[in-house]
Amino acid sequence: MKTTMHLGLAISLASLAIPFGAQALEFSGYMRSGVGESSASGSQSCFQLPGAPSKYRLGNECEQYAELDLRHDLMTFDNGSVLSLEGMAALYNEYDHTPKFTGDHGWARMVQAYAEWSKVPELYGGSLWAGRRFYKRNDIHISDFYYWNQSATGAGVEDMEIGGLKYSYAFSRKDNVFQDKYINRHDFNVGGFDSNPGGELEFGVSYIDEPDGEDAHSGWAVTVQHKQDGFLGGSNTFAVQYGEGPGTGLGYTGDVTLGSSAKSWRVVEYFDWQLTPRFGGQFQAVYQKDKRQDGGDQDWISVGVRPVYALTDQFKLVAEVGHDQIDAREGTRKLTKFTVAPTWSPAGPDFWARPEIRLYYTYAQWNDAAQVAANAMAAGSALSDTGVFGGDQHGSNFGVQIEYWWD
Repeated sequence: MKTTMHLGLAISLASLAIPFGAQALEFSGYMRSGVGESSASGSQSCFQLPGAPSKYRLGNECEQYAELDLRHDLMTFDNGSVLSLEGMAALYNEYDHTPKFTGDHGWARMVQAYAEWSKVPELYGGSLWAGRRFYKRNDIHISDFYYWNQSATGAGVEDMEIGGLKYSYAFSRKDNVFQDKYINRHDFNVGGFDSNPGGELEFGVSYIDEPDGEDAHSGWAVTVQHKQDGFLGGSNTFAVQYGEGPGTGLGYTGDVTLGSSAKSWRVVEYFDWQLTPRFGGQFQAVYQKDKRQDGGDQDWISVGVRPVYALTDQFKLVAEVGHDQIDAREGTRKLTKFTVAPTWSPAGPDFWARPEIRLYYTYAQWNDAAQVAANAMAAGSALSDTGVFGGDQHGSNFGVQIEYWWD
């Protein structure tokens, strides 16, 4: 039976390649997997402050996750443009559950499926695309925070270079596969402004149409971002974002029931460094202010750092400390998390070198307001009094994890 299945898969892949034998089939992806336990003699339970959009990742991920991507260049035209297809499957499963990637504890989704016509001279070297795709995603690695993410199901024109600047426009109806309703969104970007040696500015505007239905509103958001290469041997990114109504999603489609009185703004600062071949890391600082007419105002502050020192060419000592704080009407929630992780890195000592196989120990501490909020918003989570740590306001996890990405 297995032989038949493998033969069928091989024939299917071959049938895709035969008509376009001169073109490459590219396989890339990402995966992380591991196992962990808690100091409370239970399964690992991850630490995230209720209301915070992200958490610090190292030794604080409670799932198996993989992204498997195939891209095939169907043909190259006489003018140098290329017609391609790309698809990606994503697999997710919580720790301590059979990896079925379905049901209450897992899922499997086609997170990308699109066609692209790239390097088109008539589009000034830009691309024309349609389908579901990861599009202009900007994230902070140590917290996996996608602060400006225009991924969408839709169509658009990307990176038309005119006068040294790159222009992009996308029309979409769905941010991601988990968005229930279709909502029209327009994203316009222009980048390539040379602000200083090694520095570049990019501007983006999003507009969300008012959808059908009662108590629905339109909204908008704007982002300005500066990237600086050659900063401490790495790069620095600084971004400012502002949005109103559904634009308070700041890079996503937000709650369409919010009117223009709802406002959000955010400042993002993070940098990677590689001061020596053996000493690198990443630092982040985020401040976000949300104003809501119903009294749901809150301020979120997040500061964290992950230094990496390679004792040898293949053995790193990795640490991470992160603090999240939310000032809300009910009080100030606080969570501080620390991780140390001896790491085998067969690809080398660089901060970004993967794969990494880590042993880790994580300790976290939180306050009364954080536990009260967890009881109301995330019952059973690590910070709640119904979680594995009970009424305690501190806890720790330990385990092993592998992380790998490849092109």
